[in-house]
Amino acid sequence: MTATDELRNELRALLDEVIPAGGTESDTRFSDAQLNAILERSRNIYAAASEGWMRKAAMFQKETGEIQSYSIGQESYTFTKSTEIMEYALKMADVYGKMAAKSMGSTILRFKPPEVL
Repeated sequence: MTATDELRNELRALLDEVIPAGGTESDTRFSDAQLNAILERSRNIYAAASEGWMRKAAMFQKETGEIQSYSIGQESYTFTKSTEIMEYALKMADVYGKMAAKSMGSTILRFKPPEVL
C-alpha cells in the first residue's frame, strides 16, 4: 500500500497509538517513518495493524518489568504482568490478521466443465 496521512492516522488509531493533543509522533511508540514502512509492506490496513501489534508485543516486553504490586505507606500500585500485556498485544495481532485475510477480496474458483455426450 502507498502510505498517506489518512492511512497512517487510521493505523495509529488501530494500534491505539494516537498522538495526544499538542503532542508529536515522538509521544507514541511508532514514528511516521516506521508506520510508513509497515503500510508499504502490507496488503491492507488490517495486515499493517497485525504487524504493528506484533511489534508492540515486543516493545511491551522491554518496557515492563515483572513487579506486580507494591505499596508505600497508604499508597499502593499494581502493575499488569508483562506476559499479560504481551498476550493482549498478540491477541490483537491475531484479530487483525484474521480481518486482513477476510478482506482479501473474492476467491477465484475453477470449475471443470462436464463432459457432454
